Amino acid sequence: MMDIAEIQEYLPHRYPFLFIDRVTEIELGKYLCGYKNVSINEPFFQGHFPQKPIMPGVLIVEALAQACGVLGFKTIGKSPEGGTIYVLVGTDKMRFRRPVIPGDQLKLEVSVLKEKRGIWKFDCKASVDGEIVTRVELTVAESKV
Repeated sequence: MMDIAEIQEYLPHRYPFLFIDRVTEIELGKYLCGYKNVSINEPFFQGHFPQKPIMPGVLIVEALAQACGVLGFKTIGKSPEGGTIYVLVGTDKMRFRRPVIPGDQLKLEVSVLKEKRGIWKFDCKASVDGEIVTRVELTVAESKV
């Protein structure tokens, strides 16, 4: 279990671009489950869309990428303070199945498919109340800052 303070040790992101609130399960080198609580107070809802607020799909993918970053950093025992970050370098098999709206709790699940020389490929899914919202394979790579 990781709370927001510990998550921030492993991600360089901060408000308004931190999209993972809690980690409930982690198996180093294999799997992470975390959550993003979606609130009407999110700044992106002001323009997407004022009359029918929907979380942008690209931000759901970003939340999944951040979950991948936490799992990667925890697995190798590093943090962004050491001068390394993970950057999203590829997406495959991306599908969006339903909108995410204010009040939803977005469950983020990421599983390592492979890792080689600092490049990681993950199978990722986001769901709300057991219903899959997004499924995607993400590739992230270590990068020096």
